[in-house]
Amino acid sequence: MVKVVPPPPPPPPPKSKMSPLGSKTNKISSWRIGPSGQELQGLISSVNMANKGPSYGLSRDVQSKIEKKYDDELEERLVEWIVAQCGAGVGRPERGRLGFQVWLKNGIVLSELVNSLYPEGSKPVKIPKPPPTMVFKQMEQVAQFLKAAEDYGVVKTDIFQTVDLFEGKDIAAVQRTVMALGSLAITKNDGHYRGDPTWFMKKSQEYKRDFSDSQLKEGKNVIGLQMGTNKGASQAGMTGYGRPRQIIS
Repeated sequence: MVKVVPPPPPPPPPKSKMSPLGSKTNKISSWRIGPSGQELQGLISSVNMANKGPSYGLSRDVQSKIEKKYDDELEERLVEWIVAQCGAGVGRPERGRLGFQVWLKNGIVLSELVNSLYPEGSKPVKIPKPPPTMVFKQMEQVAQFLKAAEDYGVVKTDIFQTVDLFEGKDIAAVQRTVMALGSLAITKNDGHYRGDPTWFMKKSQEYKRDFSDSQLKEGKNVIGLQMGTNKGASQAGMTGYGRPRQIIS
């Protein structure tokens, strides 16, 4: 009797090496999707957001009209006030729209300006040292100035947008904001304004009147002009309706 020997079982498949987290160990774990944090900050800081190509057609016409609103005489007055208010440490810009933009672009001079209008210990804007060099940090500093200016009392219609200054879209709007800030400082007259008081106009203030009860009662006896008046031209002495006019020669 022949004894049949069964074939040997097939070898088991090779086991994959597993990491403690249960995933295969390969080179995927060493891959990076995108730059690291430091590389990303370097890329952002290397981008100059104000460096744009020229505009054409209607866009160029609109930008040209906006640039014509810039006032060179007002620039000189604002620079004198900022230096007098903040001190000579803020420096002076080069003359012209571009020099004024570069001087205020990082937000440090504007932050110094609004802080000088508050007493010690209650400065609204924190000023970093050294000044920020990254784009988003500079824009954040300008945004902090705008928030402090609004809290000081500047109305929203007088406040410029961050891109107006940072990208040079409307430097005249920046002038209006600083002008409104100076006018408010003159109007408040709280002792924090420095400089010539004739540089800015005082804003109009409300004038409240208090009337006594007797005066209010007397006012009820006055017939308003909406009810008509018995003064001036009238028809007294004229012929009544329907009768011929009497002409005496």
